[in-house]
Amino acid sequence: MSAAPASLRTAHSFYEASARQRVVGLLDPGTFHEILGPRERITSPHLPQLDAPCAFDDGVVIGTGRLDGEEVMIAAQEGSYMGGAVGEVHGAKLVGLLRRAIAKPPKAVLLLIDSGGVRLHEANAGLIAISEIMRAVLDVRAAGIPVVGLIGGICGAFGGTGIVARLCTALVMSEEGRLALSGPEVIETVAGVEEFDSRDRALVWRVTGGKHRYLIGDCDRIVRDDIAAFREATMALLPTLREQPPTLEKLRARHAALVERDRRFAGMRDGLEIWQSLGIENPAALPMLEADEFVRVAKPVRTSCD
Repeated sequence: MSAAPASLRTAHSFYEASARQRVVGLLDPGTFHEILGPRERITSPHLPQLDAPCAFDDGVVIGTGRLDGEEVMIAAQEGSYMGGAVGEVHGAKLVGLLRRAIAKPPKAVLLLIDSGGVRLHEANAGLIAISEIMRAVLDVRAAGIPVVGLIGGICGAFGGTGIVARLCTALVMSEEGRLALSGPEVIETVAGVEEFDSRDRALVWRVTGGKHRYLIGDCDRIVRDDIAAFREATMALLPTLREQPPTLEKLRARHAALVERDRRFAGMRDGLEIWQSLGIENPAALPMLEADEFVRVAKPVRTSCD
């Protein structure tokens, strides 16, 4: 594959880029080798029966490449195709890549997550695929290989992929990225607009967005919406990651921290309330801060569940 255009190395929006643009811009120029690309014509067996459009890569790009000279395996979901939702083939490609990582260990596996969760067109097949991805991520980590999630796309990481994200060794997010279990529209449909107004975009980002997730300790790096910024943050993060088998003591401590976090923030309905409770003097100003300035302000007060 040809080297990444200069625009991808300088100021190219991660949010607006396609899955392949993100992959090519993230990796060292000319090193990406795609596995089961569109020419293989591996498509969903279920969608044609529903007269739904198929994609020749089933909405996910997988392959190998190098990051700062280190061998990595990489997968990127295409949020513009069915909301990046996971179906049978989509999931099988991700699981296959993760199993390949165990057989041929890279420095790390990078998951560029951009998905609303399971593809409802494939219901049970999609749910099974999500469970297999979860197991595979944990198997890779158990083999001593870090799995790094990058979240900054148009769909964020919701549903089953939200769980997959939290199983990763580390997460890099932009402010535009979102992470949660249930999406805003789902919450509104089930519990009503009084519970959560999905049309209030500012509220959505204050509750599920990258800055909020960084503040409460759910992501490790927060970066500006720029492919080059994601690349730099990932390169800086990888040397710090060491996979160690979990101990019962560590699991209990993490559980206790999550319980305490739930108790501390119980009853708060907006990120602004949580930010203020953390001791931030002017929480309403946080959404306006650039990533570097935000980290400077937020770092002294951010929480952790580790």
